[in-house]
Amino acid sequence: MSDWITKVKTPCYVIDERRLRENLEILADVKKRAGCKILLAQKAYSAFATYPLIAKYLDGCTASGLYEARLGYEEMAKPFGRENHIFSPAYRDEEFDEIAKICNHIVFNNARQYEKFKDRAAGASCGIRINPEYSTQEHGIYDPCSEFSRLGTTIANLTELPEGVEGLHFHTLCEQNAEPLCETIVEVTKKFGKFFGRIKWLNMGGGHHITRPDYDRELLIEEIRFTKEQFGFEVYLEPGEAVALNAGYLVTTVLDTFRNGMNIAITDASAACHAPDVLEMPYRPNIRGAGMPNEKQFTYRLGGNTCLAGDIIGDYSFDKALSEGDRLVFEDMAIYSMCKNNTFNGMALPSIYLLRENGELALLKEFGYENFKTRLS
Repeated sequence: MSDWITKVKTPCYVIDERRLRENLEILADVKKRAGCKILLAQKAYSAFATYPLIAKYLDGCTASGLYEARLGYEEMAKPFGRENHIFSPAYRDEEFDEIAKICNHIVFNNARQYEKFKDRAAGASCGIRINPEYSTQEHGIYDPCSEFSRLGTTIANLTELPEGVEGLHFHTLCEQNAEPLCETIVEVTKKFGKFFGRIKWLNMGGGHHITRPDYDRELLIEEIRFTKEQFGFEVYLEPGEAVALNAGYLVTTVLDTFRNGMNIAITDASAACHAPDVLEMPYRPNIRGAGMPNEKQFTYRLGGNTCLAGDIIGDYSFDKALSEGDRLVFEDMAIYSMCKNNTFNGMALPSIYLLRENGELALLKEFGYENFKTRLS
């Protein structure tokens, strides 16, 4: 077991600086060879202590609302001169003036939103999010092209491009390879290509698993270069997961073990509180050194320490029986988990550590009772 695993206070997230840099180097190579710009989608990863590192490689960040936009402005755009983009399904009137002051690009969900706010967006490059009505995935909760989607404007509702709109934005992928993007670009061009001669940029959104080992980066580069050469506009990508993919961990301690038809272990990490995508997606995070059920000698169902019956992380097998005090390391937990965690049942928010490239362990943030108490009153 790595030395740092025994030093941290659990539950905790650990950001791996070396792996983060490796991802950023891949993204920097892609954007250089493709001639595009790449932004960090803060909805997936917003640990701003690492923004100085990210700013060395990427062109800026993108936000889903005012608070993320402020974070991107304060921690990346202002100190490092990077771009700050935002998209929201609908903007709040009382927040928009502040958004317009700190964002370079503002993307509107439809022409009606653009017409409402365009006079107050002076200085920003404005765009409209489009819906190509072309689904490439099976997870409806993450499919903006599903029936009755509230995200993006269909071609039936965008017969003309409003005066002053400089870009179009689509985001339809989720943890996917380059082929679905190529298919989507065909559909986008077929439906919205009549506007391409009038725009300065096309934002292809996120969901691109560019830093995954099996991702076809050559195809992505070829597709972007072809699109730029054919139409002459700037191309943006805004991945979130790809920036910090496999660059963080959730470390937990086994609190108790017992049997109820199978071996059960209670941990101080909770799926409901600390890894909600396990229940929403659902997906099964890997555990360092563990296997699939019955692959190794001892199989356990791992559950969180809350009252929710469904607070189950998953079934895993181990080479030896689990005991109270054992440490388990869940892989690929830098993305979304930290942004979406909560204090249901009064569960403590996990501490956040940075594992530096030189092996040093730095505590970035620690949470306590006051963080729980002051949220609601």
